[in-house]
Amino acid sequence: MRVLVLDNQKQPLMPCRQARARQLLRDGKAAVFRRYPFTIILKERQGGDTQAVSLNVDPGSKTTGIALVALLQRGHVAIYGQHIVHRGQQVRDALESRRALRRSRRQRKTRYRKPRFLNRTRTAGWLPPSLMSRAHNVETWAKRLNRFAPVTSANVETVRFDTQLLENPDIAGRAYQQGSLFGWELREYLLYRHQHTCAYCHGLTKDAVLEKEHIMPKALGGSNRLANHVISCRNCNEDKGSLHPNVWMALCKQRGDKLNLTRANNMQRIMDGYRPSMKDAASVNATRYAVGNRIKSIIPNTQFLSGGLTKKNRSVQRYPKDHWIDAACVGPNGSAVSLECNHILIASAKGHGSRQMCLADKYGFPRTSAKASSVVHGFRTGDLVVANVPFGKKQGLHVGRVAVRKSGYFNIQTESGAVQGVSHKHCRITQRSDGYNFNYGAAIPPGTKVPGLLAVAR
Repeated sequence: MRVLVLDNQKQPLMPCRQARARQLLRDGKAAVFRRYPFTIILKERQGGDTQAVSLNVDPGSKTTGIALVALLQRGHVAIYGQHIVHRGQQVRDALESRRALRRSRRQRKTRYRKPRFLNRTRTAGWLPPSLMSRAHNVETWAKRLNRFAPVTSANVETVRFDTQLLENPDIAGRAYQQGSLFGWELREYLLYRHQHTCAYCHGLTKDAVLEKEHIMPKALGGSNRLANHVISCRNCNEDKGSLHPNVWMALCKQRGDKLNLTRANNMQRIMDGYRPSMKDAASVNATRYAVGNRIKSIIPNTQFLSGGLTKKNRSVQRYPKDHWIDAACVGPNGSAVSLECNHILIASAKGHGSRQMCLADKYGFPRTSAKASSVVHGFRTGDLVVANVPFGKKQGLHVGRVAVRKSGYFNIQTESGAVQGVSHKHCRITQRSDGYNFNYGAAIPPGTKVPGLLAVAR
């Protein structure tokens, strides 16, 4: 992967090879401007010739791929690759936790904050926070790369998944237009589908209370879609709880009585017809234009291109499936692009801390004191540090993301695991916290033959 270069006025120049960057740093003609992405700044040079560089984006639900593709003399070359790992599920879980605490407080006859949902309005283009975080992540990196590289255009893949067609490829006509719940309410539909009988025990528990039940519990990532719902009696519902279907099925077989064997057999039949969640496809559908419009506000020369063209370009060149490779193959210019990267940057979104002043117990009451200062001995949680411990149990060199403690003994999250109790005296900041954790990964899986990459390497 090439090194990003700035002139002495902090204007982007053409990225250079790593060997050239090392030579400039060794000769004192350049200095390190930023660690991630690695960027150098020239001390004497101002301005220079640049080639056309396009910022290509392949949006995803969990991971978004980014590639910088330069038009060089030998053709289009991917000179930079990156993955952005989103934290949408963490945002959703935090909001669900806050919602549960507030709901429990409002059920008690105590002083509470009145609900404000009646005065809230949603503007045009509103997205849930978990989806908006994905758009913000891509926007942040589009701004950074536009600042550090001479980007002249952008290509964004806008794929659209038809979840109804994915679930039932043979659907057509009126059934396609109306959908599976047309004219039905979910609970009534489930009662009709299961003939007012528990889907697990078929009435063996004699429990007359029937409830909606998630096959894959929401605590384990299950969704609210129709395929993840059945009707269950309260006895079976409470017995299953938040267990994974396979775990509960094994537990029922272990018990061995007639009721539990019936539960296990019926769960096996349900799982044979169970379809995985479409929430990743739905999130990509919802954010595809939000991401593209934010990039267009930064880079006016932005094109929205088909995901089918991306797949065709990648398949013709026999490249493996990966997000950054898909980004390099976006658009008509992706039909003949060489991959120059041996490693890519992986930026995992971590957020900027929590606004929650103190932690709460299971009843919603505070169990810790209010937040103290977020800066301890000049360090803040999320800073990237290098700790050189000369002696003791923690002896060695530790590189990673720091979590500060008031005592002055910090925890450092490295690639090999967490190192606890490192004194601040041994730590040195390499980059201030910006909401992301960084590491490098292999651009191509080991053992994969990629003609474009091998040609450039030789």
